[in-house]
Amino acid sequence: MRSRQSYDGVVAAVPVTVPYARYSTHAAHWWLGRALAALIRDSGIAKADIDGVCVSSFTLGPDTAVGLMQHLGMSPRWLDHIPMGGASGVVALRRAARAVQAGDAEVIACIAGDTNHVDSFRHTVSQFSRFAQDAVYPYGAGGPNASFALLTDHYMRQYGATREDFGKLCVAQRDNALRNPHALMRKPLTLAQYLDARPITDPIHLFDCVMPCAGAEGFLIMTEERASALKLPGVRIRSTIERHNAYPDDPIQFRGGWAMDRDALYEHAGVPPADVDFVETYDDYPVINMLQFEDLGFCAKGEAPAFVREHRFTIDGSFPFNTSGGQLSVGQAGAAGGYLGLVQALRQLTNAAGDMQVADARVGLVSGFGMINYDRGLCSGAALLERGTA
Repeated sequence: MRSRQSYDGVVAAVPVTVPYARYSTHAAHWWLGRALAALIRDSGIAKADIDGVCVSSFTLGPDTAVGLMQHLGMSPRWLDHIPMGGASGVVALRRAARAVQAGDAEVIACIAGDTNHVDSFRHTVSQFSRFAQDAVYPYGAGGPNASFALLTDHYMRQYGATREDFGKLCVAQRDNALRNPHALMRKPLTLAQYLDARPITDPIHLFDCVMPCAGAEGFLIMTEERASALKLPGVRIRSTIERHNAYPDDPIQFRGGWAMDRDALYEHAGVPPADVDFVETYDDYPVINMLQFEDLGFCAKGEAPAFVREHRFTIDGSFPFNTSGGQLSVGQAGAAGGYLGLVQALRQLTNAAGDMQVADARVGLVSGFGMINYDRGLCSGAALLERGTA
């Protein structure tokens, strides 16, 4: 393989969140437009000067990114539509950064957002994929709960994880969410409440599942020189990876694409796992956090339960993790859930995290996982980010 070029000279900047709502009568276009407006407001860059856009949304249809550009009155010279769910943020970051490096665009707005009508989640899962239409939804197993129940049950049997282990992560994330003004779940959660919650599909219970909602997230990609001229704090991109349909011969998913490319990620970045100050993973279910701890090199395969028992995972504790509260306590705003960890990492590395700030954070790792299709997630990605200069 050819050696990979660095991301030198390109930064991510201006993390924005459009506050989430449990339900919304607005279309996805409205939420995505509010994310763009926030990027324009916070950066001071005119809309006409944003010449690249990357869009992720499940509920934008029948429009695609092209239709959205007409709706928003934009004429970008670079446009991408990334329908990869939880991996969308990392994929958008890496593709937009390469486009700016190549001179295909000067300033790229990466935005993700979805609406959530009363019945929209059922419609989304029924039409999610051909596998969903043909193989699971007709039998009453629409949505990811049943699939992740199988993955969770296998992981527990194979590696000795307990509901208490999953609960510890959920309780820690809720503790972090109590500091986040955007989190929808703002009541403290105890381990006893987690364990006593009603079952959804064994062994998954209520607090193992994300709550669908409406919302949007966004950030800008530009040259470091441009960010400096605008006095915008920029975050440097040390390395990124993405992988799709990894390990298709595994009879049940117990690892993701991160395991294929982990060594390349750290080698390209010149940063070992021990130097990472905080981690933001995609967390639609606690078992996926376990897989990411292992596949990203923080512990060996099968050792995540012991790793969880050793750490606190709170903002001011050992191994700060999902410092916004993650989707399990903030909510899952559709494809914006794939941006949540990345936007939070940008805040951490620009001292904009407020009460959620990890002290002396210099390097952060963001991991994405998306598109559960019948029996496994198909997309994975990760990025190592470093504090830049204002």
